[in-house]
Amino acid sequence: MVHRIRRRVKETTGRRRPLPRPARGSGGAAPPNDTPTKPAPQPEEPMPMVDDFPPPELRIPGPDQLDGRMMPWPWPLVLDQQVVTCAGCGTYRDWLVLSTDDGIQLRCRAGHQQHEERLDIAWYNRHAGPADATHATFADCLRHLGH
Repeated sequence: MVHRIRRRVKETTGRRRPLPRPARGSGGAAPPNDTPTKPAPQPEEPMPMVDDFPPPELRIPGPDQLDGRMMPWPWPLVLDQQVVTCAGCGTYRDWLVLSTDDGIQLRCRAGHQQHEERLDIAWYNRHAGPADATHATFADCLRHLGH
């Protein structure tokens, strides 16, 4: 079977197909385009500027309008092959990860908060999902996340 395939490949690769010849009288040039070109339609009046897109109820605040973001992190947090523990109570899971202008902070269920220098905003953005709500105060956000 393999010999037949090899023989077929040798036979087909040895032959060359003839190149298509240009039509008589064209001198090798491309055939003329018989369809007339239409100019692009010009709008009669400019489109109005819409400043309310998307509607206000669908807009989310931008990063410059927020004091920070937070997400729950129920698993143990391992950085540099070490499990991060709370400096106040020693817990190692069920964190709230806070992203602010100052950097990343971890908050345990007991309310102890510590700055984590080994994490950065890029890490937070990779692991955070879309925001499901915005809150006016920090306490409202803690209640929303169950802390």
